[in-house]
Amino acid sequence: MAKAARTLRYNWDDVIFFLEVARTRNLVRAGQKLKVDHTTVSRRVRELERGLNTTLFKRSKAGFALTEAGLRLLQYAEGMENNANAIIETVVGSEKADAAGAVRIASMEGIGSMYLTACMAAFSKSYPSIQVELITDTRLLDMTRREADIFVSFFRPKGRRLSVKKIGEFKTFLYASNAYLQRQPMPSDLKDLDSHEFIDFIDEHIHIKENRWLSDILRPAHVVFRSTSLISQYVAASSGLGIAMLPSYVAAQNRDLRPVLPTYFSVRDIWLSAHEDLLHIARIKAVLAFLEKRVAADADFLMSPGSRPKN
Repeated sequence: MAKAARTLRYNWDDVIFFLEVARTRNLVRAGQKLKVDHTTVSRRVRELERGLNTTLFKRSKAGFALTEAGLRLLQYAEGMENNANAIIETVVGSEKADAAGAVRIASMEGIGSMYLTACMAAFSKSYPSIQVELITDTRLLDMTRREADIFVSFFRPKGRRLSVKKIGEFKTFLYASNAYLQRQPMPSDLKDLDSHEFIDFIDEHIHIKENRWLSDILRPAHVVFRSTSLISQYVAASSGLGIAMLPSYVAAQNRDLRPVLPTYFSVRDIWLSAHEDLLHIARIKAVLAFLEKRVAADADFLMSPGSRPKN
């Protein structure tokens, strides 16, 4: 007689531990969130894997990465969490009762560090139970593998079942510090720029063509400093090293930076993306709605060379 297939059983409570490890990718941080020891988290995840007779995580020195089975489970686990929180919303009657947990946003370094981060204080006041995690990375993250929940980019990303929306634009302008302009006269036209010193990206390390904004205006004859980091370029310009082309939200960090020939600029789109499987989750919806509203409110700041952001 053929041996009967083993009936798979698991403890629903173990899914809570699975969710936290999936989000933090670390047992210790998951334990801190759940207020238990990391060994308890490890044990509960192993019990869930044993109950489902599958491996949910690839374990390495870099942390816990979801397997294909883990990715499939994550979709249903977040649905379970959302339904459980909806019970609270229904009973308590609070619109924000289910808006809690961690949300991971990925973006490029400049807009992430020097614009999105500045917006987080206002967001936290409205949603104190939502923890935002920001990834600024030069490589393109795989949204379909849930390396991030939300992606803020200068280009329209591609991927299976991605919800993508253009939420605004920003301009980049040429800027120079007062220290630089004390030793080099303010140019009056593009021809004058031939004698000036510039700061730019390293060509062979530009992985996103939308970062080639200086070439929209000119190909400078004298580049004295190059960097893969927009923040490094900002610091170099602020110190008087040369002229840099910067987004307005970057240059606004230093009132000593002055626009150079502001009638010449480049425009980039701002795209907001999330996987379709996440759109029903309250904390994801809250972050998406906030970012869309905030970018719209900051339109003048993002498009003008010398304006200041709204509080």
